[in-house]
Amino acid sequence: MINTTLCYIEKDGCYLMLHRVKKENDLNRDKWVGIGGKFEIGESPEECNARETLEETGLTLNSARYCGIVTFVSDKWGTEYMHLFHSDDFSGEIKECDEGDLEWIKKSDLYSLPLWAGDKIFLRLIDKEVPFFSLKLVYEGETLKIAVLDGKNLELGEYL
Repeated sequence: MINTTLCYIEKDGCYLMLHRVKKENDLNRDKWVGIGGKFEIGESPEECNARETLEETGLTLNSARYCGIVTFVSDKWGTEYMHLFHSDDFSGEIKECDEGDLEWIKKSDLYSLPLWAGDKIFLRLIDKEVPFFSLKLVYEGETLKIAVLDGKNLELGEYL
């Protein structure tokens, strides 16, 4: 079981997105994702989020909202618990990232980029400032088959 964080950093109606193009065997290869990564031993979700943001972007999070937990179930990559954050309170200068290209993307343009289908669901939940949520996403390969929000099945067509 893997624990990770993912943070959507917002400024002027844009999210800082990472286009994953620099690693060959990357399960996120060619996708646009938020900022984050795997927990180190003994880290809390908040500590991991702050460390990964600083390492990948050079930005220091002054505060972040813990939005929810996403349980990814995949026939290809196993199960992952991703702790999801949002921040519009940060300082510092963006640096080069060794995992991909960082770019500010208008929130309205995000859905036309190559995203995981489930990301479209939780991005909408973040934008609506839904209180803390639990989202389960079940994938077969790269195809989202099932989404369950707070224990209730979602109609995928409403979100995708």
